[in-house]
Amino acid sequence: MDIDQDVEPSVQRALFEQVRRHTGIAMNERKWTMLKGRLRRRVMALGLPDYRDYLQVLDTNADEIDDFIDLVTTNETSFFRTPRIWDYLAQSFLPQWFATHPGSALRVWSAAASSGEEAWSTAMLCEEFRAREAAFRYAIVGTDISDGILANARAGSYRGRSIEGLRQSHPALLQKYFRSEGVQADVGEALRAHVAFRRHNLYAAPRELGQFDLVLLRNVLIYFDLEGQKAVLANVRRAMRPNAVLIVGESESLSRVTTGFTFEQPLIYRNGQHREERDHEHA
Repeated sequence: MDIDQDVEPSVQRALFEQVRRHTGIAMNERKWTMLKGRLRRRVMALGLPDYRDYLQVLDTNADEIDDFIDLVTTNETSFFRTPRIWDYLAQSFLPQWFATHPGSALRVWSAAASSGEEAWSTAMLCEEFRAREAAFRYAIVGTDISDGILANARAGSYRGRSIEGLRQSHPALLQKYFRSEGVQADVGEALRAHVAFRRHNLYAAPRELGQFDLVLLRNVLIYFDLEGQKAVLANVRRAMRPNAVLIVGESESLSRVTTGFTFEQPLIYRNGQHREERDHEHA
């Protein structure tokens, strides 16, 4: 029997609701083909006759939720994705931040870290800056909702298209910061000393993460509806210092969302001071 045949709309809607409940990601019937493609192998591996039975597993077995999250979340990234962002960080943000924050340590949040390429790219950029400014200090936190993908990020071991892209775009950085053996390249200790990965759901308040000067929230807002985007941005802003920088993905914009961020240039926003802080200063 083909488990994909004649899946009732009510079952589809229930699975969409499970996705939203556990990840915040909004899906509708246009996403059904993608969703069933991701879940099909898991349903068959559990020996279940159809997706309705899988819904019962999700409701009764808490351990299945982690596997479900790993399956339904999109994890596609690369080293130094969108070059203009990295040019801005290297040429503008890091020099300006360092000049205006003597004695402080830069804190960076890679808020949808996926398999880690973004966090490690940021670390390479910071290491290159530290080579020119010995007093510069930094720490990077990468978070994701998927335990499985975070394990890959922590391992820092890359091969295939990911590492080939870095070899093509930044061969000197690959040689300097990775240990290569055959087709595999592993992140070196110079970067590992400054990067940590933690599980975090962007729908949750980031109370334990601390405050950041730079947040990379790239290519994740597109998976939320408008209300979800507002909730995520509000949570992210709670973890940002006044005047901190937020960077979003190349297909994303905050123009439809009322936030405390001000536009600086495409993909780059600045966090204004919270209203309570401004009121206190003028009291």
